[in-house]
Amino acid sequence: MMRRVYLDNNATTPVLPEVLEAMRPYFGEHFGNASSIHHHGQETRTAVERARESVAALLGCRASEIVFTSGGTEADNLALFGLARHGDHVNTSTIEHHAVLNACKRLATSSVIEGNEIQGCEVTYIPVDGHGVVDPSDVKRALRPNTKLISVMFANNETGVLQPVAEIGKIAREAGVRFHTDAVQAAGKVPIDVDTIGCDLLTISAHKMHGPQGVGALYIRKGTALEPMLYGGSHERSRRAGTENVPGIVGLGKAAELAIAGFERGDDRKMAAARDRLERELLAIEATGLNGTDFRGEPTPRVPNTTNIYFDGIEGEALVIALDLKGLAVSTGAACSSGSIEPSHVLLAMGLSSERAKASIRFSLGKQNSPEDIDFGLEVVPETVSRLRELSPTYSKAASYERRAAHNQRSA
Repeated sequence: MMRRVYLDNNATTPVLPEVLEAMRPYFGEHFGNASSIHHHGQETRTAVERARESVAALLGCRASEIVFTSGGTEADNLALFGLARHGDHVNTSTIEHHAVLNACKRLATSSVIEGNEIQGCEVTYIPVDGHGVVDPSDVKRALRPNTKLISVMFANNETGVLQPVAEIGKIAREAGVRFHTDAVQAAGKVPIDVDTIGCDLLTISAHKMHGPQGVGALYIRKGTALEPMLYGGSHERSRRAGTENVPGIVGLGKAAELAIAGFERGDDRKMAAARDRLERELLAIEATGLNGTDFRGEPTPRVPNTTNIYFDGIEGEALVIALDLKGLAVSTGAACSSGSIEPSHVLLAMGLSSERAKASIRFSLGKQNSPEDIDFGLEVVPETVSRLRELSPTYSKAASYERRAAHNQRSA
């Protein structure tokens, strides 16, 4: 049987055994509707509230400030559509997840209400530098009298680069503007404290931190008035109607508990060391480079599990497919854009050429990965890159020319 190693944990993570065991009773024995007042409902209600406390502990907030959703996309949409109104101004960045970018695109669309055309929100897209970082001073300069919301992600899903969210939060507070951060790729990987950040809203998703797919949460700071997107019952304190996904919520709560325990053990430092080893040896391959470095060529601060590397002369999709045939799962970027022929909008925003962006691969580790998994990656990636480059006449000729030029320079 072929060995398979999964290094695409930013797309989704496997559910940890402890999470699955915590969820299991709520698929059968404890099946009650958490809104029912009888015994069956109240035992599931207790489980939901226990999970809410666990998520709140992960984020450093009150349990009452946590709203459970179907995932990160819904939570992002609730944050944006719940706050922004026609005529408001929204600041976001060019490297956001499409859950934010496409929501902003919709916010900026004109609407017709009762026969009258109403202009949508104004949206300003803040650029990033070549390191993949938003400059807080650009966020401040983009503020307008009608700015209602700033939405800048905590950690980028493709590069792992951390954004200066605490500085942006300070700018937002001083301006009296609400601040939302998509922390889907940060939660469980780096410590989060909503008061340190100064955000009013924060998004997480269970399946990015070894919980189940189909459940997430939105932190909503007390006093933040948010219009619900779904109308029905008074679930989640009337902020998100719909019967609670009890097994999923329990799984998210358990994943949050395991994340907290992992920080106490130093799991994040161990993961960073494994990532750095993988990165260091892959960068020894000729014509490669790291996407997301500072002016000294050092990696920009990022989450501990992610590296994004370009392999010149190769189509990233071809490399992903070739590696999958050898048993290694990696990706060219966001899973939601898989199959797109367009290069990564994140890498283009950082100033990469279209060719180099298309030649870039994301490697993202998870809690389940072992040192042997890294060994396997370091075995199959170099040989696969070499084979694909041999099949590329353009790269072969260019590489041959560069080698001859280097030889002539040494001989001079």
